[in-house]
Amino acid sequence: MPERLLGPLAPPTVVAFTGRERCRDALRRVLPRRRAKLAFARGRDELVAALQDTLVDAVVVDLGQASDDAWAVAATAREFPSIPFFAYAAMRPAEMPVLSRAWGLEFADCLVEGVEDDLCRDLILPATFTVRFATALRGAESRIGLTTPLQHEAWRYVVAQGGRTVRTEAIAQAVGLTREHLSRRFAADGAPNLKRVIDLVRLLAAAELAKNPGYDLPDIARVLGFASASHLSASCQRLVGVKSGSLTRLRPTDLMDRFVKQGRGRSRS
Repeated sequence: MPERLLGPLAPPTVVAFTGRERCRDALRRVLPRRRAKLAFARGRDELVAALQDTLVDAVVVDLGQASDDAWAVAATAREFPSIPFFAYAAMRPAEMPVLSRAWGLEFADCLVEGVEDDLCRDLILPATFTVRFATALRGAESRIGLTTPLQHEAWRYVVAQGGRTVRTEAIAQAVGLTREHLSRRFAADGAPNLKRVIDLVRLLAAAELAKNPGYDLPDIARVLGFASASHLSASCQRLVGVKSGSLTRLRPTDLMDRFVKQGRGRSRS
């Protein structure tokens, strides 16, 4: 039976750097408002500020007229390896050294100037942070004891948000249950509480972002909607029994195993 995804998902956030109106117009066509939240940064500082303020799914850098400013922005890719960076340039022979330099900075791909919008969109959207995060956690629900179809559907919905805040009311509305009925059915037979699972997924996203040199813990708390770095730290202790500083070295499987083996899937109240 094919999987279905519950409810509408927030469109991905894409930040672009360009000094050319032609590139701006092209990106607005590729990523219309119904498909993405597109914003433009005027330089490296604005890009870093955006990355540290909200969960950015992808970055596009116009290298069609590569300047020192463009390369300063491009170099940011090494500080945020979890966020895919895309070059925007023509594929003429003269551009090959430019693209080679971008690959050296570990860019994800190149959006070819003048190519049809659908082709560019098909490069960006599957590579976004949120999609790759959800793909990496596909099937991981069994590791924390989720076995029923309802639990699997709710898990897919939660991980598809990429670690952003998820309200139980939204999941309940999508499955046609009251919040109370959903919570009871989800946690039946000793399974983890839904709220605990939502918080665990946010922590898994935090662990992924913590491995990026460009993020510190206050940044991660901010982009994932924690009230503060202290709130993030308290969540780490409550869910997996470690300090938030340990997130840089722990794998998702490590965190999930701690969650299960230490019996942290249910409230102790």
